[in-house]
Amino acid sequence: MRFNSWVFIAGVVALSLGYFLFNPSYERSLEAKFYYTIGSYAEAERLAKEAFALNPYNRMASTVMVQSQTALRFVRYIEESKRYLDEISKIAASSPIGDAQRAKVRMMCEIMMAQFEKISATVVTDRSLVDEASAYHEKFRLLHDKVAQRP
Repeated sequence: MRFNSWVFIAGVVALSLGYFLFNPSYERSLEAKFYYTIGSYAEAERLAKEAFALNPYNRMASTVMVQSQTALRFVRYIEESKRYLDEISKIAASSPIGDAQRAKVRMMCEIMMAQFEKISATVVTDRSLVDEASAYHEKFRLLHDKVAQRP
């Protein structure tokens, strides 16, 4: 009798695993999860959207899609921060810095600080992305304070 119940349980597990691995929606979800794990957030989002379109009840696809979108917001913020800091460095290299340039730097800092406030990390968001974005936010805050103090 015990043998039959073990065979039954093994059969149910095998069928469930087979469905999970060979269903196109779940197959794409697993692939999306893999790409998310290695840090390829755009590819993970694309695959998760495909999986979600195939099966809107696929919670893994939904979760990976939201996680990827959140990570991509942080990635975009970091890339834009680098561009803005490069532009601010070019402005700082030119001397003397006029009121218009000072206002431009202050506005750039305010834009980036506001963008950071709009991004909210989740528990599963890659900690290195959050830390890097926070570091850029702090740079913009300090730079804004310096620019605002000067007459």
